[in-house]
Amino acid sequence: MPENHARKPEPRHDGASEIPDVPASAAPGEDAAQPAPAQKRNRQASKAAGNPLLGWLKEIATVVVIAVVLSFLIKTFLFRAFFIPSESMVNTLDVDDRIFVNLLVPEPFALSRGDVVVFRDTKGWLGPAPAKVQGPFTWVQDGLTFVGLLPDNSEQHLVKRVIGLPGDHVVCCDAGGKLTINGTAVDEAYINPAEVPQVRNFDVTVPEGKVWVMGDNRNHSADSRAHMETDGGFVDLKDLEGKAAIIAWPLNRIKTLDNYPDVFKNVPAAR
Repeated sequence: MPENHARKPEPRHDGASEIPDVPASAAPGEDAAQPAPAQKRNRQASKAAGNPLLGWLKEIATVVVIAVVLSFLIKTFLFRAFFIPSESMVNTLDVDDRIFVNLLVPEPFALSRGDVVVFRDTKGWLGPAPAKVQGPFTWVQDGLTFVGLLPDNSEQHLVKRVIGLPGDHVVCCDAGGKLTINGTAVDEAYINPAEVPQVRNFDVTVPEGKVWVMGDNRNHSADSRAHMETDGGFVDLKDLEGKAAIIAWPLNRIKTLDNYPDVFKNVPAAR
């Protein structure tokens, strides 16, 4: 009678893989049955769970990174903070005010007469910038300014009010001592009431791509009138950083800035 021989299992061809035997000594959940990377992750998780200070520090670091990134994006595309170093815009803006500037003006949103704007000093109205004093923490201040957490106090920007848009005919002054725009006299309600403005005669037509700007504190503002020898005193639209929207500091002066639409409502469009 033929002997019974053990038959070797035939390989399967259905795509299934043979499950390797698990050593009997390895109980479920023990590290010995886990791959090395899994063991490492479990040890790290155990350390983090056992050290609440480390978890707290990680949360703080995450919040700080998110805040810095958001501040940089806001400063780059929406709003930017500036510091007011001069009295040229009193009473609207006081010395040491901090303001937020809307970077969406003049594009994509249009500029209007009466808007308070911040612009780069590309024409040398302020003269050469003084040498910056370097301190042990200057790099910290520069970094915070770069990401938008501190206002720009480089003093190479100016802030004035837009009086004439491209094509406007601006004249000072008529028989009543008032400024006229396109033949219409305007009552400038924003001028500093503490002093009577000195009359400085001019007659200009604003070229395309430029604006005519003046300070609200007329007797203490080196504005377009003081720089008529330099490109006619006009400011290039491309040099505008944006429209000053809010006084953010000090706390007792927080408010939105008005562009006084009623002052200019009867001014006809430029020819």
